[in-house]
Amino acid sequence: MPEQCYRDALKLGQKEYRACLSKGISPVLPVMDDFIPEDRVNIGVKLGTVQIPVEFIVGTKTRGRTTSFARNFMPILPETTEFAAKWEALCQAHLKDGIRDAIKVYEYMNRFYVEEGNKRVSVLKFFGAVNITADVTRVMPERGTGPETDLYYEFLDFYRVSHINYIEFTKKGGYAALQESVGKAADETWSEEERRGFATVYHYFRSAYEELGGGKLSSTPGDALLAFMKVYPYGELYNLAPGEMKKRVSKMWEEVKLQQEKEPIEVKPVPVEPKAGLITKVITTTAATVMGPLKVGFVHDKTPTLSGWTHGHEQGREYVAGSLGDQIETVSYFDAMAEDPGKVMSKAIADKCDLIFTTSPVLLPASLRAAVDNPDVLIMNCSINKSHRYVRTYYARIYEAKFIIGAVAGALCEDGRVGYICDYPIYGQIAGINAFALGVRMVNPSARVRLEWSSVAGRQAALDKLRSEGIELISSMDNARLYEGPGKPIGLSRVTDSGQELLASPIWNWGVYYEGLIRQVLNGALRAEYISSSKAINYYWGMSAGAVDVNLSDAVPGGVRRLAGYLKEGISRWIIDPFIGPIHVQGGKTVGEDGRPFGMEDIIAMDYLVENVDGRIPVYEELSSTGKATVESVGVEVSRKSEGAV
Repeated sequence: MPEQCYRDALKLGQKEYRACLSKGISPVLPVMDDFIPEDRVNIGVKLGTVQIPVEFIVGTKTRGRTTSFARNFMPILPETTEFAAKWEALCQAHLKDGIRDAIKVYEYMNRFYVEEGNKRVSVLKFFGAVNITADVTRVMPERGTGPETDLYYEFLDFYRVSHINYIEFTKKGGYAALQESVGKAADETWSEEERRGFATVYHYFRSAYEELGGGKLSSTPGDALLAFMKVYPYGELYNLAPGEMKKRVSKMWEEVKLQQEKEPIEVKPVPVEPKAGLITKVITTTAATVMGPLKVGFVHDKTPTLSGWTHGHEQGREYVAGSLGDQIETVSYFDAMAEDPGKVMSKAIADKCDLIFTTSPVLLPASLRAAVDNPDVLIMNCSINKSHRYVRTYYARIYEAKFIIGAVAGALCEDGRVGYICDYPIYGQIAGINAFALGVRMVNPSARVRLEWSSVAGRQAALDKLRSEGIELISSMDNARLYEGPGKPIGLSRVTDSGQELLASPIWNWGVYYEGLIRQVLNGALRAEYISSSKAINYYWGMSAGAVDVNLSDAVPGGVRRLAGYLKEGISRWIIDPFIGPIHVQGGKTVGEDGRPFGMEDIIAMDYLVENVDGRIPVYEELSSTGKATVESVGVEVSRKSEGAV
């Protein structure tokens, strides 16, 4: 038996050796001494005896055994050698009692290099062992030497509290996200029982992942698990049987595959028409394949009597119900966050809705779960910069309107000071702040924009603070809060002791937006976009699609009105772009290439403020309860952190 095992292992080693030669890479084990200076090794941190993943053992500490093993740790020396006899003896010991003696290794960047025990590693790799006991010395890389090093130091923070070393991520923030996903605070340690429980969940998940083809993906099982837990919370997985785990992973395989995309989001800035003949080729869950009208549900987090945001989307629903007539049937579901939003989604699906719009970012988690569990229902969420294959997202390029309103403010401010009150530090809103500030600076280069946040201490407190500084021109709410009464203007106002005078308002044309989206569902173009792309699809329409507009009051002088008109025409025709590089931002940095417009992805993902803004992006602890809930779903990265505010 040991002799046959060696022959089989030898074949694997020879095969690996030849494969490496054909690829032009070294066919033998990497040697740590070749790329890590001895002085750095000498200051390594001793971790003691721990369990390490066998798959992460990738090389040797010294050159002594490089001629004995192929790159996969399988032997390459003939069966007649003393080496082969010793390997077979270890094989026999493993089959009888198991290999128990700890090997000695050095760890660098969560990869292990063997100093003592190469043959033990070879035998255990041959038998498919998962872990091995090892005496580990950790060699630390220099900080700030690249993305891989940054990611490694994130791993070290996670390892310090969890002592888990077998899960890896390819993108920054993965370890912190895992800590959060299992319900633990950032610095909260794991108990031994919690480690065992997670190991079971991870083992079952990884087995399903690999059975379904995960080994062919460039992303890691850790990346996939994070995506999986956004749909199926960790608490649901703790006692899940392997068969049920595989069933659930299979249901959301498109979401798993998305994690390998370097740029997982594809932004659609304009409506598209289907190609000729495409409708007959595309199978859709729309009016083309069901009898009767397309039933469209609108799920809102609040009620239209209390929320201007919900009111605006309801106006959009009423508009599209009238414009599309008997092609569609619409139904609304209000105040979903007052109860379990998942139950509201289930009701909409039970009511036979073919297409469901969820009109708030806080409804994204429930939308994603419903979409995975009900693949025949098309679900779209009103948010931006979220990468999910099963839920499309849509949002308006309101920053275009903000740029124009900023230009109006810059033209009207006499003291060079303008105020801006923003609601939530979420994707899309930061672009709005920056576009407004750039519009101000375009017509008034020395003017400053003072930024406050209503999601910190409330809108009135933010307004009072700006007024206490003597600022009169203030851009505030983008949507009226109806419970505050009709006398609270939105947009840019001149605020004095005698009252508020509305000057300019951004317009969200949700009716036009919904009509465009639903028409793309009816004609098959939206389904075709999904089939032809491997990425998450974000719709991000603006003035060119009629989804965004600006309204100016009669108090705005004629010359400024003409300027606003020129800007609107130019933006609508893609002649004028608010974001042209280079742009100077806070901290003395410069972003963007000279003379080139920013890409849509760059605009959406903005997490910095331009240099003529006085203020910063708040961190999580500073936000109200509603602000925290919103930021948890679609907040910019800095707003989700406990430190490092800008």
